[in-house]
Order: sequence, then C-alpha cells, then structure tokens
Amino acid sequence: MTDDRAAALAAIAEQVRDCTLCRLYEGTTNGVPGAGSPQAEIMFIGEGPGFHEDKQGLPFVGRSGDYLNYLLDKIGLKREQVFIANVVKHRPPDNRDPLPDEILACKPYLDRQIEIINPLVIATLGRFSMARYFPNGKITQIHGQPKFQDSRAYIPLFHPAAVLRNPELRRGMEADFHRIIEVLAQVKQQRAGSSPPLAAAAAEPPPDDEPPAKLTQLKLF
Repeated sequence: MTDDRAAALAAIAEQVRDCTLCRLYEGTTNGVPGAGSPQAEIMFIGEGPGFHEDKQGLPFVGRSGDYLNYLLDKIGLKREQVFIANVVKHRPPDNRDPLPDEILACKPYLDRQIEIINPLVIATLGRFSMARYFPNGKITQIHGQPKFQDSRAYIPLFHPAAVLRNPELRRGMEADFHRIIEVLAQVKQQRAGSSPPLAAAAAEPPPDDEPPAKLTQLKLF
C-alpha cells in the first residue's frame, strides 16, 4: 500500500513539473508538487512556493520553512512524518497572491494528493488554503478552531510567514500547533468507533520557551 501511494504521488509530481495549465509555470525554475510521507496522518496546505521553494522544487524550505520545522519539533514531529503542499504548484511572480484561476488549475493535483494520502488532519497555512474549507472564515477569528467533517479534522492556522512578519502572532500560532495533536487523537478515536461525535478541541496553553532568536529577525521569503 505504501509503495502504491508513493508511486501515485510521484506520478502527480511529474505532472506538476510538466504542467502548463496556467501562467504560473512561466519564468519559474521548478514546479513544487509537495513533499512528505505517503502515509502522513497530518497534511499541511500552504499558499504557493516562494523564491527558495522554486529553486529547490520543495515546499517550505525558506525562512518560513525554518519556522515550520521549529513548530513541528515542538509537537514531536519531523517533516518526513507529515505531508506539505500548496494550493498552487508554481511560484507566483514576486510572491504575489495566487489568483482564483491559478488555484482552480492546480486544484485537481491537490485534490488527488489528499485522496491518496487520506490524512486524518488537514492544517491550512494562510487564508488561501483556509478558503478551501472555511470559505467565509477570517483567519484572525477562527485560527486554531478545528472543523470535523467526514471523519477528518480541518484546522485553520496562520501562515508561518505572517507570524515571522508579526511576532505578536507567535503565541497563538504555537498554541494552535499544540492543539493539532489533541485533534489528531480525537479523529483516531472517532474512526475507531470509540468516542462520541467529534467536538472542537480545547486549545493547549502555549509553550513558555521561545524559539531561537533568529526566527524573530527573519524577513519574508
């Protein structure tokens, strides 16, 4: 099963690298299909590749990626245990917001990745991926509040780049990340038929210790 999932994800990755369905491929170095475990229980969906992601063909490898790695470490996870993707698979020029038609062009790739991996939790990073599951939501109001649907949880989170830009968001971001593990346990219990219908999880208190000082000094991408 693992080999089948890995092969299916690899086929999507090849399609993404050759994709010309929208204008975003023009002027880019690499498509960025996504990366991580084919059996990931948690999937993170961001917005679009930045400069470093375009150069390496991997998601979240720039400064935002450093902070994401830090957050994962705080909840006992490594990048290799989760799957990370974006709503668009090529870098928007000058890191501008992805446009609706570009998101629509990439949607089949992302939908198929979700279908193959079948994660228990999907955590959205930023407002564009949040809009897939919380179309009328405002990230400042609903961040960290899970929605349970179809035996899966969806958790809207701030984008790491937004937190680096505004350190006042860090405390909430880290509390939201701690909630992911509790929500994951709830979904597992529900799928096993050992718990009542899922309800929103209570937020964990944010950790007292601070991330490395350099993180607060980083510029976006």
